[in-house]
Amino acid sequence: MSKSLSAIDPERERLAENDRREKNWQRWGSYLPERQWGTVREDYSGNSDAWSYFPFDQAKSRAYRWGDDGLLGLCDREGRMCFAVALWNGKDAFLKERLFGLSGPQGNHGEDVKECYFYLDATPTHSWMRALYKYPQAAFPYDQLREENGRRTKDQPEFELVETGVFDENRYFDVEVRYAKAGPNDFCIEIEVTNCGPEEATIHVLPTLWYRNGWSWGCRHEGCEVKPRFWREGTSRVRGDHASLGKWSWETEDETAPLLFTENETNMALLFNGENASPYVKDGINAAVVEGRADAVNPAGKGTKVAAHHPLTLGAGASHTVRGRLYAETETPAQKFGDAFETVMRTRKQEADLFFENTRGVGNDVEKAKIARQAFAGLLWTKQFYHYIVKDWLEGDTEVAAPPEERKHGRNAEWAGHLYSRNVLSMPDKWEYPWFAAWDTAFHMIPMARIDPYFAKNQLNLFLREWYMHPNGQIPAYEWNFSDVNPPVHAWACWRVYKLTGRRGERDRTFLARTFQKLLLNFTWWVNRKDPAGNNLFAGGFLGLDNIGVFDRSQPLPAGGRLTQADGTAWMAFYCSTMLAMALELAEKDPVYEDIASKFFEHFVAISDAMNHLGGSGLWHEEDGFYYDQWVHPDGRTEPVRLRSLVGLVPLFAVEFIDEARLDTLPGFAKRTRWFLENRKDLARSIAYFSEDGRDTGRHLLAIPSRERLARVLRYVFDEQEFLSPHGVRSMSQHYREDPFVLQVGGQDFSVNYVPGDSNTGLFGGNSNWRGPIWFPMNFLIIEALERYHAFYGESFKVELPTGSGNWVTLDKAAAELSRRLSTLFTPDENGARACHGADQRFAQDPRWKDLLLFHEFFDGDTGLGLGANHQTGWTALIVSLLDRAEERRVMQKQRERK
Repeated sequence: MSKSLSAIDPERERLAENDRREKNWQRWGSYLPERQWGTVREDYSGNSDAWSYFPFDQAKSRAYRWGDDGLLGLCDREGRMCFAVALWNGKDAFLKERLFGLSGPQGNHGEDVKECYFYLDATPTHSWMRALYKYPQAAFPYDQLREENGRRTKDQPEFELVETGVFDENRYFDVEVRYAKAGPNDFCIEIEVTNCGPEEATIHVLPTLWYRNGWSWGCRHEGCEVKPRFWREGTSRVRGDHASLGKWSWETEDETAPLLFTENETNMALLFNGENASPYVKDGINAAVVEGRADAVNPAGKGTKVAAHHPLTLGAGASHTVRGRLYAETETPAQKFGDAFETVMRTRKQEADLFFENTRGVGNDVEKAKIARQAFAGLLWTKQFYHYIVKDWLEGDTEVAAPPEERKHGRNAEWAGHLYSRNVLSMPDKWEYPWFAAWDTAFHMIPMARIDPYFAKNQLNLFLREWYMHPNGQIPAYEWNFSDVNPPVHAWACWRVYKLTGRRGERDRTFLARTFQKLLLNFTWWVNRKDPAGNNLFAGGFLGLDNIGVFDRSQPLPAGGRLTQADGTAWMAFYCSTMLAMALELAEKDPVYEDIASKFFEHFVAISDAMNHLGGSGLWHEEDGFYYDQWVHPDGRTEPVRLRSLVGLVPLFAVEFIDEARLDTLPGFAKRTRWFLENRKDLARSIAYFSEDGRDTGRHLLAIPSRERLARVLRYVFDEQEFLSPHGVRSMSQHYREDPFVLQVGGQDFSVNYVPGDSNTGLFGGNSNWRGPIWFPMNFLIIEALERYHAFYGESFKVELPTGSGNWVTLDKAAAELSRRLSTLFTPDENGARACHGADQRFAQDPRWKDLLLFHEFFDGDTGLGLGANHQTGWTALIVSLLDRAEERRVMQKQRERK
């Protein structure tokens, strides 16, 4: 980070102070999960049915073991003390303390949050955060959402909250939550409530503070602690004492708001016909407010959970702001509210504006600036405290009820010896995926590096540490099955973040070396595990493309056969080329790395040659001009699986250069490489040196496809009847819309058809959402590859875009056009509509909705409608990088025109 920029940018200075450990600015943040119920961590069943073991209906009354959840809340980086907003409209059967959604078995397309909430703003130190929740004034339609989605088939869309009519006539409250730090341990909190409806309406606002329950589990395992406590002091102050967090205070500006105390402990009597340790239990505040039971809260004013009760009656269009202050007593502010409070809120907002003005690369385009700001906000809000120690979880937590014996040999048991997570992690989506996914994290860190390079580097290194990575070298996938296999993109992310976070000569070589050394272990695991025949063709595993093909590739295949996978093999080539680039960079200062660079160079060439030539043409199909998976029969015969999908585009990703100038500085590597080129001409055919127009690039090109094969594959990519949609590259050719692909194996027909949106089949757990939709991470890698091919081939290589149009463009312009199409998912058209929001006119015309954005998991391949998890900002935040590149191209073009 530039010292001069840090000096004039307070948020960047806070980041630097945090990194230097001078001030702990990131101790607190939006780390509170949106959902803890229904997770693997809270599942103590014998049959691994997490949704049934801890359902939504029990969440208000049952204490969690490994975390907590709340509505648009915050907590410290170890999740010890939590703050969130609770609401009641006077009609619901219980307080709105957390977001509602359907479990996997309840939804016609799997689990899905059924709420309207938006992350509006955030800075990397969480010194400024804004979020919005839209709360209906009518009774929340829990049963209607369950029943209608239960009736719908997989051929029908999900039934969403807006379709129930609860937002009609604007009969809802806008609840905007704002947090501003006056110091590392001092929060100013505002909850602004607006009655958007046409008539007077009442809402109860209950800002709530509680300690995560770490004292009820027998104290045999890590994380158990002495029970902390809150107590009332005066009319509006709550004091707290925690063994490791220390003494804290929380005050409300409105001294008339009653403080309601209870314990964050399970209501055993209600849920399990047991006996409560205290009459004051987790749902005590709910009982006091909704049921009018004054005896449900502690009149002595003490407990481990407390809320301030603010009943508000607001006229049509009226607003009211509830204010509070949460601070460590070592940082007690001289003035809690009034001018001092307002100054903190105003200053942090201005500093956030300055920070993003210095960050964004979208020029003066107001709409693109809005997209970037909310994308960054979602990326930061979806950081979460994640606690899961597999050994303790398997053994159970009480002396009273031992967990079923089968648990000890079930899910994640092979990770019990070491997986120990107690960190703030970047989540895919804090409701639908409130757990890390290794390959998602890699993509998250590309936009994250723009705003918080320290967190980006630390997060990538974390997953390679010994308390995450398996001793055999595997990186854990996600909590439902740590042993599943994600694409090996971690090295690419480390290399990209390294280059993004410093100028050449000033970059963090220590970070690069640390990650490189541990990635060697992971690479070895891949080679030993996924190349069963030892011929550099890889097979098996989840590989991130959720059952894009005809078989569930995480399961044994029918008729005893196996697949050699075009994508699996290409991912490994991609891994090799990235590790080669990292090794060459490190070798500039340490010649030890020259040897391992030679290893990755030769390995890449061997994989590339196997894909292109082994057994004739490898995984390349000459007639079709495409890379396919290969079905290997039990008797050894091979057959191409001629299904055009992203599987055949992954081979484009593995493209790297070796500069002649660099070879001159690395004599050991140069000697080995030149020997290889001279003596292994059978393999050297996979390397290009000159572009076909005779221009000496001064570079060797390492890539899987030859120039001719690249051109043939790109004809499919840019064909609007195949992969190219108005909004990006589809995950499968739409050729199969009317003509499904069929493969006969062992007397059975296995078929695949193009489905642009949510999966229409229950196969593979209903998770076949790669059969047509647009996925941001894969589009991003395609764009990067096109740009790199252009850097080698230059103006001589052109593609027809769209195919058949007669419009020929260079590869850099093709990348720019693909970026433009992806940006149309979010940018408004002439009527104000954004493709990601579909036909909902609120987002196009209503002032209270039109500037709100959701960053979905994937997008309809025909219309661009956002689908899947609707806050999967992690990898969809890659839109920011594409907008930045578009601005860079615009500026460069202007400079060329001036010349």
